[in-house]
Parts: sequence; structure tokens; C-alpha cells
Amino acid sequence: MTMSQQAAPAVTSPPASGPKERDGRTAQRSLVLRLLARPEVGVFLGAVAVFVFFFAMAPTFRSGSAMATVLYQSSTIGIMALPVALLMIGGEFDLSAGVAVITSALTASMVSFQLTMNVWVGVIVALVVSLAVGAFNGWMMVRTGLPSFLVTLGTFLGLQGINLAVTKLITGNVATDDISDMDGFGQAKAVFSSSFTVGGVQFKVTVLWWLFFAALATWVLLRTKYGNWIFAVGGNKDSARAVGVPVKFTKISLFMLVGFGAWFVGMHQLFSFNTVQSGEGVGQELIYIAAAVIGGCLLTGGYGSAIGPVFGAFMFGMVSQGIVYAGWNPDWFKAFLGVMLLGATLINLWVQKSATRR
Repeated sequence: MTMSQQAAPAVTSPPASGPKERDGRTAQRSLVLRLLARPEVGVFLGAVAVFVFFFAMAPTFRSGSAMATVLYQSSTIGIMALPVALLMIGGEFDLSAGVAVITSALTASMVSFQLTMNVWVGVIVALVVSLAVGAFNGWMMVRTGLPSFLVTLGTFLGLQGINLAVTKLITGNVATDDISDMDGFGQAKAVFSSSFTVGGVQFKVTVLWWLFFAALATWVLLRTKYGNWIFAVGGNKDSARAVGVPVKFTKISLFMLVGFGAWFVGMHQLFSFNTVQSGEGVGQELIYIAAAVIGGCLLTGGYGSAIGPVFGAFMFGMVSQGIVYAGWNPDWFKAFLGVMLLGATLINLWVQKSATRR
């Protein structure tokens, strides 16, 4: 070969066709696992199963009026379960949520009646009180570093005593006076406790409010910076603080959202029954938390959705009313509650492990 000759370029064969190999780090999860990773999928399937069960077992359950009752029962739970779920995603609990509902209703009723004022004045004062209770819970927790369980347990006991003592002191009774003939009552009732008819079936307006709040909470969680903050502080507050998330503001505002929910449900109860029993509300906080847990919110925080608690509350409504329609002893409701809560916790644990498995 002469020096003027050039070496022929090396010929490289194209890579063999066929599926590319992926190691464990890049392997994609199956569609089923990706669906299971959604916190609301499990409770949705559970709600379908409960619906089919009572649809088959209780003929009365199939009527439109029965479904309206189920939706109403679900909405009164679901409206409060939504902010409780957001708080749990943020890594905290509020055991005072149940009695806070009654505190709000008592405040609005007594301010309106005892001071002889338009009921809207009582409604506004009750809103301020409810937000203040939530702000106190959040501030006390971030200020002292105590677990929210202990802080809100103290608030629960305090509000329970205040509700009874102040009501007896002011009204001389354990219940407030009837406010149905006071100025503004009709307007407030239209907002918080009116009804509407669809296809000859009467539904409570709380069902519409429930769905509206669920849509709003979903948008906040998935489409706003504040939603990212909620997930961040629930997952790891120290890491969240290191990247600039306002941890204290987020925690306190979440407690105030629970206060807002308590105010709204309290106003519904007041304008539905015109009077409030001061000893009610005890135990309801467990229902709200259970609905959130059944809806896919982890007790450890940082995981969950707003749609899941909607189905969780719907399951509660179906079970509580379905037992009655089936002619069973309603005392079994608590047993169903315990089974659903334990089952949902185990399913959520399995879903979390499946979603993170590679």
C-alpha cells in the first residue's frame, strides 16, 4: 500500500433492533401500579362495593329520596373531612374539629339572640371565633413544638367545657333559644340550609357546597404553590424549610381552614334546627379523620388528595343510612366504622409500598 492511499473508513453495523433493556432504575411501572399510586383509587373501589352491597340488600336504598338522604349525610361529614384531610396531608391532626362546629353554632346563636341583632352579625362573629380557634391551635403547635395531637386534645376539652358552661350561664339551659323569627334568618337559611329539587327529589344545598369545596381543594392541591407547600411540610418540614417553604404560615393556615369548615357546618346545623344543643359534637372529629384516612390520606402526612375524602364521606353516608334501610340494628354502624378504618389503613399501607416498589 502506498502512502498516497487512504485507509477505508471503518464500517459499523447498525444496532440490532428489538426491545431495549432497562435496568431497575429506569423500568417503568405498570399502568395498574400507577393507578394504585393515586390515593383516591382504593376508596373509590370501596365505595362502589358498598353501594352495590346495599343496593342489593336494601330495596329502599334504591329510591331517589334515599339517595338524597345519603348524599346529605355524606355532605355534612364531607365538608369537614376536606380541611381535615388537607391538614393531615400537611402532617397534623385536629381533635377539636367536632366540638368546634358546636362552638361556632353556639356563638352565632347567642350573639344574635341575646344581643337582639341581625343573625348575620352572629354569623360573622362565629366566623371570627372559628378562625381564631384554628389560629390558636396552629400557633400553639409551631410555637411550643408540641404534637398537634396534644395541643388539639387540650382545645377539645376546653371547648367542650366552654360550650356547656357558657350556654348554661347565658341561656339558663343546655340549648340555645330559637332564632327562626329573627332578622336575616331566612337569608342565612337559604345560604346554609336550603333545599332544591331535581327530578321530583329534594336535595340539601350542602351537597352542592360539598362538591364545590372538593373541586376548590383539588385545584389548590394540584395547581397552586400553596398546594405544593402542603405536601412539602407534610413530607419533611425541615427539608421544606430549607428550600424556602413558609412552614409556620402553612401549618397555621391549615388549622384555620379547619376552623372555616367548622364554622360552615356549624351554620348549617344552626339554620337547619334553629337551636343548638351545647353538648353535641363529641366524637365527630373521629368521623372526620376516619373519612380522610379511608380517603387515602396517610397518618404520617405528605400523601393524599381532596377527592379521596369525598368518597370516604360518601361511604360513611351509605353505611349509616344503608344499615337503617336494610332494617339492621344501627348500633352496628360503629362496628362497620372500625372495620372500614382498619381496612383502609392496611390498603393505604399496601398501596404506598406498591407505588414505591421498583
